[in-house]
Amino acid sequence: MLLADRIIFIDAEAIVIDKPAGLPVDAPRDGSLSVESHLDMLRFGFARRPAAVHRLDRDTSGCLLLARNPKALRRFAAAFEAGLIEKIYLAVLAGAPEASEGTIDLPLSKVSTREDGWRIVVDPKGKRAVTHWHRLDVRGGRALVAFRPETGRTHQLRVHAADGLGVPISGDPVYGDGKGRLLLHASQLSVPRVGKDPVATTAKIPDSFVDAGFGDV
Repeated sequence: MLLADRIIFIDAEAIVIDKPAGLPVDAPRDGSLSVESHLDMLRFGFARRPAAVHRLDRDTSGCLLLARNPKALRRFAAAFEAGLIEKIYLAVLAGAPEASEGTIDLPLSKVSTREDGWRIVVDPKGKRAVTHWHRLDVRGGRALVAFRPETGRTHQLRVHAADGLGVPISGDPVYGDGKGRLLLHASQLSVPRVGKDPVATTAKIPDSFVDAGFGDV
């Protein structure tokens, strides 16, 4: 697999790749492949290799922003921190919520045990986490939804689906039944820039969504 073949945007400041599901962004402890291990091949004549501005879970596919120089990295990171980045995720849920749209406002914390490892839980004392959502379709008892996160907490969409909607994302091994692939896709990413057009990208629907019967969204 070559990430150079999965570039959906590139200019002097930014690269956006359509990250495949199953590939972690950071290098795992076992030394297996990751986005990080491919970065040298994404220089395209630049002295520095690009750096990931944000993270997607290993099993989440879609738009991943890379900065091509330190100044761009700082600007993009500040835009993420300020909540200026627009992101839309598509997810197939294991069932269908009763409502057609809404906002989930549930604070989140990380917990860890020796037996089960770590996970994210709803916690009134946790960090603020807000997700807007809209149901797009229902087929075969499962719903396709669009998530627009207002904040960017670890596992936010996965926990908000399971605990906020009461319906986990299909294939979620931690917050759902873990049957099949995790059907979560970072579909759209828009990054504002001063004096330049925004970085605006859309990643195509992955094969896992097609196999689940949602290939025509």
